[in-house]
Amino acid sequence: MTTPPDTSTLARLLPRLFRGGQAYVGVEATLSDLTPDQAAQVPAGVPHSVVNLLAHINWWNAWMLEVIETGAPIPYPKHASNTWPQVGAADWEHTKNEFYALLSRIDTHAARPDLQNPVNHDETIGELLADFALHTAHHFGQIIVVRQLIKAWPPAGGGDTW
Repeated sequence: MTTPPDTSTLARLLPRLFRGGQAYVGVEATLSDLTPDQAAQVPAGVPHSVVNLLAHINWWNAWMLEVIETGAPIPYPKHASNTWPQVGAADWEHTKNEFYALLSRIDTHAARPDLQNPVNHDETIGELLADFALHTAHHFGQIIVVRQLIKAWPPAGGGDTW
C-alpha cells in the first residue's frame, strides 16, 4: 500500500506563489500606482500593455478555477488569441478588481486533500494550481518590464531595485 503524497508543503507554498512577495515582487506592489492611461500604454516593440496582460491572466485564472471548482473537463481554446480580451484604459479598475476576486477564490483550493485527483483530462487539481501560480508569475514579470519601459517602475511602495 502506498502512502499518499504530503500536500501540506504545497498548501503552504502555493498561496505565496499566487501573490509573490518572496520569489518575486508581490502582485499588489506590481499593480500599484498605475493610472488607467499608464496601464493601457503599449511600449514600442512590446505587444501588450499592463491591462492587456492582466486581462489575459484573468482569462486563464477564471478558466482554471472553473475546472477546479466544477470538476468538469473544459476544452482548451482553439486559438491563443481567444485568451486575450480586448481591453483599454477604461477597463483598468475592473480588470484589477477581477484579478483580486479570482485570487481570493484560489486559496481554499491550495489545502485540498485531493490535489492529486484528475479534473481536466489528465491534469490534476495540484497541477492546475501550479499552472495558476506559474502563469501568473510569468506574466507579472512581463508587467514589470512594461512598467519599466513606460517609466512607471518602481511603484511608490518599492520593488526589487537594490
